[in-house]
Amino acid sequence: MAAPIDAEEVLARFEELSVLESEFEDAELELIRKSTALNQPLWNKRAEIVAKIPHFWTLVLEQIPVELETFIQPTDFKLFTECLQTIEVSRFEIDDPKGSPRSFSIKFGFGENEYFFNKELEKKFWYRKSKDWAGLVSEPVKIVWKKGKDLTGGLTDAAYELAQAKKTLAKSSGGKAKAKAEAELPEYKALATKIEENTEGAPSFFTWFGFVSSYKCISPEESEEAEKEERERIEKLKRGEKLDDEEDEEDDEIDYQETEVFPQGDECATLLAEDMWPSALRYYKQAHEADDEDLSEIDVDDMDEDDSDGEIDIRGLVGKGRSNASASPPSKKQRKA
Repeated sequence: MAAPIDAEEVLARFEELSVLESEFEDAELELIRKSTALNQPLWNKRAEIVAKIPHFWTLVLEQIPVELETFIQPTDFKLFTECLQTIEVSRFEIDDPKGSPRSFSIKFGFGENEYFFNKELEKKFWYRKSKDWAGLVSEPVKIVWKKGKDLTGGLTDAAYELAQAKKTLAKSSGGKAKAKAEAELPEYKALATKIEENTEGAPSFFTWFGFVSSYKCISPEESEEAEKEERERIEKLKRGEKLDDEEDEEDDEIDYQETEVFPQGDECATLLAEDMWPSALRYYKQAHEADDEDLSEIDVDDMDEDDSDGEIDIRGLVGKGRSNASASPPSKKQRKA
């Protein structure tokens, strides 16, 4: 017969695991710092080399895994093919004692195009915590679309306008605007309505620039307070002190995802920053290996003499094997830790 479970013993082991988990997290953050320091000179060198290679990043994107490919629609690839010039990822809080090495930015550089006026679109992601959640949050980026060329159907504009309205509300309320007050903003209602009405297929990748959070937007002050409380809790556990009963956070009954234009924005960003970016050379080589295989199957006698001027059609190279490009992204989700 199994011995009865000692509740206090189980609790003690659970507390030990909490301390160990914290130590693993500290080690992971240190690994990110060291890895970034080692790789940064190599990434800089890579940037210098690939700047001389036409369509490098377009061909990299053409080879990305299906998990990331589902977020990029055929129209997006057409735009990338025509004018994408650079992609850059940076850990902008790596040396910030109040920040997190997990925070990063992704910057896209574009040439002249028929869709928008921006030469650069940079999306920043901050790693933040609340009492019951930890993850990436961001702010909508303003895309200056040309008339009639908005691939997002007005979603990025509406997301940006809501973000600005929230900042104004926060200033007028001393930085403590309540979620219920934000939900009463006309910009909030306008965006919620636009999202509800936008049911025509999968969203453009450029809607991702309007992403805020897969849960809710955590302010830097809230994150700093949550981090402080967590550290104090771990220190008490290390000293063997008994923890005070934690109070449950009040549920404000707000659906934070009601105005989220790209619910999987954090997932997409992580795939770009932690898969596509460090593995770019491998994906580029795969693109050329695929081209070599395709060329080996071409019958030279069947080629049109008018196409033998030696020019390479990059738009013909991009798009091979895109059977999943039109697939819808994963279903909408809301996560809480």
